Amino acid sequence: MSVSTPGRAQVGHPAARRVATLAFAAQGVSVAAVYTTVPAVTEHLRLSPLVTTGTLVAVALTAGVGSFLGLAAVRVAGPVATMRGALLTAAVALTLIGWAPGPQTAVCAYVLFGLAIGGLDVGINTRAAAIERAYGRSVFGSFYTAWSVGGVYAALLTAGAARLGRPVGDGLAVQAGILLVVAVCLRTHDLPASVEPSAQPPLGRRLWLRLLPFGLVLLVVYVVDSTVSAWSAVYLRQTLGASLTVAPMAYAAYQAGTVVGRAAVDRLVQRVGTVAVVRTAALLVAGALAGVAAAPNWPFAVLAAGVVGLGASVLGPLCLASAARLRPAASETVLARLNLFNYTGVVTGGAVSGLLGSTGEFRVAYAIPAALAMLVLTAAHHFTRPPGTSEA
Repeated sequence: MSVSTPGRAQVGHPAARRVATLAFAAQGVSVAAVYTTVPAVTEHLRLSPLVTTGTLVAVALTAGVGSFLGLAAVRVAGPVATMRGALLTAAVALTLIGWAPGPQTAVCAYVLFGLAIGGLDVGINTRAAAIERAYGRSVFGSFYTAWSVGGVYAALLTAGAARLGRPVGDGLAVQAGILLVVAVCLRTHDLPASVEPSAQPPLGRRLWLRLLPFGLVLLVVYVVDSTVSAWSAVYLRQTLGASLTVAPMAYAAYQAGTVVGRAAVDRLVQRVGTVAVVRTAALLVAGALAGVAAAPNWPFAVLAAGVVGLGASVLGPLCLASAARLRPAASETVLARLNLFNYTGVVTGGAVSGLLGSTGEFRVAYAIPAALAMLVLTAAHHFTRPPGTSEA
């Protein structure tokens, strides 16, 4: 048996799917590693609430910049090489965050992480769209299931490190090592020429109008996601009195919910149709967020966060898959533009939640996205079905 080297082309979309799944899992690890260590980094470096909020908003802003850098990299080097470079950069950033001697170094490391994660977003989603076209059926959900599994693992690792009394840098170094291993293991596999993005036809105004409903959904989804992901650990710590060991558990529960939702979404789409799945998920998210906002204690908040993840998890993959099918030959360009809504949602959710939290109003910060989730119902009928399936 021969061992291939990075960059050597191998034919077969099942192998390409495995590589993409690994990259999605690594991204889930990296994002969870950053968000679940916010309370520990904040206390270690004595950051003020406003500095913490500003730093997390900066991560989202630079991720938007990284998305366009990733688009350029995909066009020059391809999605797999882009994924590899972004993972290596994210590993460096995690290490710097964990061992930063002062606030200035930490902020720079967070910014570097934002650039890396934005580039990684474009690389993995472009590759996932091409693989789904090769399969001719819905497989996007399986990629995001791996993302969520990585997030659960990283959150539990953060909690375990805190339980053992280890410095935050130790846990982040371990998670950076995971990214390095994945980056080294990535391989390039050829896909059928008909499904690989090739020519770049102009994207007219009509296409952008068709993208707006998906942009609205992604905006809401990432307001919800950033509110839970970036601030749930702080919410449990500051508002509900949880320890540093317990604080990451809401994030872990949220990601565990997304594992279940994303593992089921492809089958649900084939059984009841995309529109029904989207509408049900929106209602579930709205109700569960209201539960987080009204939580009397941290166990209730953890349970509600898990239900939020169950509903929110299916919306992003279905949104990206439907948008990519609008212009298959230019999916990387479509997804990069759509990421603007993604990062706008992250910035909005992170900034508003952080500002409300700094004034002791975290409960309001969770009530607002609960209301926004109802907007998804208005866009549900725009979602398209995957090739080879029938809409209920």
